Formats: sequence, structure tokens, C-alpha cells
Amino acid sequence: MITKVSLISLAVAAVLLSGCMSRAALVTNYDATAPEALPAADTANGSIFQAGHDLPLFENAIARRVGDTLTITLSESTTAQKSSSTNTAKKSTVGIDAPKFAGHAVPELAATLGSNNSFGGSGDSALSNTLQGQVTVTVAQRLGNGNLLVRGQKWIGINQGREFVRIQGIVRPIDILPDNTIPSSKVADARIAYGGQGALADASTPGLLSRFFNSVLNPL
Repeated sequence: MITKVSLISLAVAAVLLSGCMSRAALVTNYDATAPEALPAADTANGSIFQAGHDLPLFENAIARRVGDTLTITLSESTTAQKSSSTNTAKKSTVGIDAPKFAGHAVPELAATLGSNNSFGGSGDSALSNTLQGQVTVTVAQRLGNGNLLVRGQKWIGINQGREFVRIQGIVRPIDILPDNTIPSSKVADARIAYGGQGALADASTPGLLSRFFNSVLNPL
């Protein structure tokens, strides 16, 4: 027979395993991408051009191959606000005249029915965030239409903690500026994450039992 303590132990173990798997996946997905190996020339033909070692003379030195670096300028600023207000009212009155018996009215039997309903509600919601800086990423894949899939991360150690910024998305080579930078607003399907690790991050994170009792795994 499975006791309540056993159920809680299994749920806690599942939370721990899922946390480890998600953390490993994040680190792996944002590792720097190494450039593709250049094809080895069979014989040196003595000419200026060598296959795989071309150097464009009339193009800007911007990212265009797997493993090339690209600097993304973060200029994210989002502000959203929503408010709603609802008021309803309804009032009705029904009167019943005094009935008559033997030609005489009986006022004691007269009645008046009435109802009065009202409702009022309001709500407000606001969201604001700002993220600025620069992150240099690498080209992870060159798509069939020429667009580049880029991703990377930056770690910064501050006192007793580490802060990181991660970004992944798709860019068009035509949007890359001559200095090999591109604003984050030009990154399609952008996934930007900012967080930290260390004593400060741990202090602001609920404990394991608190997360369990506030999750859908809690049978209570």
C-alpha cells in the first residue's frame, strides 16, 4: 500500500530530476558553435583563389558562415497597460391590487413585489521591462534561404553570484550592420533570457517543499 509519505517522496524526486534535465539542456543549447572544417585542397594549383579559403575583397567582414561571431545589441523595452471597468444595475417593481370579495376590496391582501440588483467590477494590469547591453553570439546554422540561426550566452561574475544573458534567434544577413552588429529588434523568433546563480539567486527562490506544495503535484 502506497502511503502519503511515499507519494510526496516520489513527487519531490520527479521535481529534482526535471530541474536537472532542464538546466543541462539550457547549457547545451547555448554552447558556442565551432566553425565547419575547411575542405582540404588536393593539390596546390598556384592560383590566388583556393577552394574553401576565399576572402571576399568587396564585402564587409560580417557573419555569414557557421561558427562566425555576431554582436547583438539588446535594446528591449516593453510597456503594456490594461484596465477594465464594469457596472450594471437592474430594478423592477410589481404591484398586486387588493382583491374584492362581495363587492368590497380587501386592502390587507394588496401586495407589492420589487427587486434591485447591481454589480460593479474593475481591474488594472501593467507590465514594464527594459534590457540593454550587447551579447556576442555565434552562427549555429545557415538556413536554406540564406538566413542565419544564431545563439549564445554571456556570463558575468558579481560578488557571490553569476548573472547570465542568453539569446537565440534568426537574422537576415542584409540586416547586419557593417561593424558586424545587429539590433535585437531585427532578430526573428528571438528568445532572450536573463537570470542568475549563486547566493543571491538562491535566497530569492522558494524552497523545495514550498515549490512542491504550490505545484500541481500536490495531492492536497
